[in-house]
Amino acid sequence: MMKETIFDPVRKKRVALTPEEGVRQQLISLLSEKYGYPVHLMSCEYAVTINKLKYRGDLVVFDNMAQPVLLAECKAPGVAIKRETFEQILRYNTSLKVKYLLITNGNETYLARYDQNTSRYVYIDMIPKYDELFK
Repeated sequence: MMKETIFDPVRKKRVALTPEEGVRQQLISLLSEKYGYPVHLMSCEYAVTINKLKYRGDLVVFDNMAQPVLLAECKAPGVAIKRETFEQILRYNTSLKVKYLLITNGNETYLARYDQNTSRYVYIDMIPKYDELFK
């Protein structure tokens, strides 16, 4: 039996359509089509090394200088977003140090922006357009 696949515009190839991958592809479409994020400045399963351990960020968005600006963690629709999910993305971010963190399972989406004044992440309601990421 052939596994169902989906074309990933970021990796420019067909990939297995797992529930998590479906959520990632929805997010890529949303970011690029509605919010103007350039697909060529995105990376899927971006390698991150923390304390000699290797991890993979589900989706990383870069600025024009190839600096990461947004890190997204995608979960399958049936997976609840819990404290562990937030801890996971914060752990990955100790290496990347991005301004924006996004967690989604396709049904629920949480987005936070780093506030330099308080040195904390603050929840925000709306996904910013790509050019607003740098303001």
